[in-house]
Amino acid sequence: MDVTEVRVYPVSDDKLKAFVTITFDDSFVVRDLKIIKGDNGLFVAMPSKKRKDGAFRDTAHPLNNETRKLIEDKVLAAYREELVEPGRTQADTGDRDVWV
Repeated sequence: MDVTEVRVYPVSDDKLKAFVTITFDDSFVVRDLKIIKGDNGLFVAMPSKKRKDGAFRDTAHPLNNETRKLIEDKVLAAYREELVEPGRTQADTGDRDVWV
């Protein structure tokens, strides 16, 4: 399985940095992944839905760590590429993990 497309939609928020849509093998799309700035840097949150009891449950997620890492690496690389613009600095991103 290959991630064949990653679309990043940056947002202006302290913790939520972007929404992401990914495509697998040019045939399956997953929308509403989120890039979150946590205490230990950036991470990718899977799409989720709020349950009646107020808890959130992932609606799509990888079944193993290898696939999770594959998705996270591709998504964060696309996010960093999206941020690289002429004149933009690391301070502009608010993210200590992004080097431009």
